[in-house]
Amino acid sequence: MTRFNAPLAPEIAASEWFNAPTPLSLQALRGRPVFLHSFQLLCPGCVAEAIPQVLRIERIFANTDLQVIGLHTVFEHHAAMTPVTLRAFLHEYRLKSPVAVDLAEDGSDIPVTMRRFGLRGTPSSVLIGRDGAIIHQAFGVEDDIAVGARIAMALSARMPDIKPAVASDEEGACADGTCAVSPSAQDAA
Repeated sequence: MTRFNAPLAPEIAASEWFNAPTPLSLQALRGRPVFLHSFQLLCPGCVAEAIPQVLRIERIFANTDLQVIGLHTVFEHHAAMTPVTLRAFLHEYRLKSPVAVDLAEDGSDIPVTMRRFGLRGTPSSVLIGRDGAIIHQAFGVEDDIAVGARIAMALSARMPDIKPAVASDEEGACADGTCAVSPSAQDAA
């Protein structure tokens, strides 16, 4: 899956993580496809459609290297959607994948990660390829078959095996874990 000029996904800015022993970073997840879903626990579309879809994605792609990450991105009703409420919500809806609480900044109603990704609201989703580039971004809930097909394509893509070329006149010059054979050595063989 080659994407020319595909933007790299910005990093997640989280104030807290649930269902993860340590905070996750997209940089550390390079090499794995990531399905990032943004939701609010009081969003009707999130509760009725997006969360059930995420549960299906978690179940169907459980034996792959897809990393599903939830992003609780609160841009309204701040007082009602606290981390304590989110913990109960995650338990009630049986969401097992890691969930980040989008970082709120003083003076802005729109959380940091939501701004970084240019999300228009909730529910939203972002599919990130093994190379860290954004493959697809959507506002609202898309058909399961379309989401599943995109995830399957992202899973089937492999990272390019690019090794840096080593320029040297010395036979068998090695650097950075690679070795280059000089033209004179190739001629002698």
